[in-house]
Amino acid sequence: MTDAQDLRPDDEPARTPDEELLVGPPEVATDPMRIQRMRRELEIGFAALADVDRGVTVFGSARYGEPHPYYRLACDVGGAVARLGFTVMTGGGPGLMEAANRGAREAGGRSVGCNIELPREQQPNPYLDRSVTCRYFFVRKVLLFKYSYAFVALPGGLGTLDELSEALTLIHTGKIRDFPVVLIGCAYWQPFRDMLQAMAAAGTVGTGDVQLLLITDDVDEAMAHIRLHAIDAFGLRRRPLKPSPLLGEGPALTAASIAGGRP
Repeated sequence: MTDAQDLRPDDEPARTPDEELLVGPPEVATDPMRIQRMRRELEIGFAALADVDRGVTVFGSARYGEPHPYYRLACDVGGAVARLGFTVMTGGGPGLMEAANRGAREAGGRSVGCNIELPREQQPNPYLDRSVTCRYFFVRKVLLFKYSYAFVALPGGLGTLDELSEALTLIHTGKIRDFPVVLIGCAYWQPFRDMLQAMAAAGTVGTGDVQLLLITDDVDEAMAHIRLHAIDAFGLRRRPLKPSPLLGEGPALTAASIAGGRP
């Protein structure tokens, strides 16, 4: 049976993994292999991050480089999270993700990235103790949410908004615990707060959902919120940061390479 992907015009760009996932019935013959890849990607991620028992995920734009004030802010956030005893987790890419990982590294903390394959290649940033590269966005989010006790959103675009909205949805629906969610950058996030308040007024979300967020410009206030609603609320004990064979130096784990490449 001929794979429908082979019938594409020669000048048509190759499909991304997510396009392959969402394509229609002609691709059904490849679904078992795709399911196997997804399972293997999750297994690799779980193995690589198995000893990350205290993570905080920091979301933020890949487009703000070092000269931008948000970059310095993200470094400060990463360092402050690390000093609370958490592993800083990000999407592993450039911009504010890099800055948060850099702040964790400079503070002597652990720094983890769950990177994503994109049509325009996104390389893991150089401040990661461990990097897992995912083919599928949903796998990346599973890994970030699975190991996190809190979520911090710095200014970002659609990717940041997607991750933030999913975290809030999981908390709202009881799929994960009531972990603290902090948005840093009052002016930037005010329209998002306004939208939530408008939704609450329209009855499409509960009024309590708006209270899930702390929006602040103060890193110390953000850390106090995380300390109260994560460390104290869940009885977390600070552990010394010891070298880990899983989070130590070494080649990045890439699902495609370990699973034998793309079928």
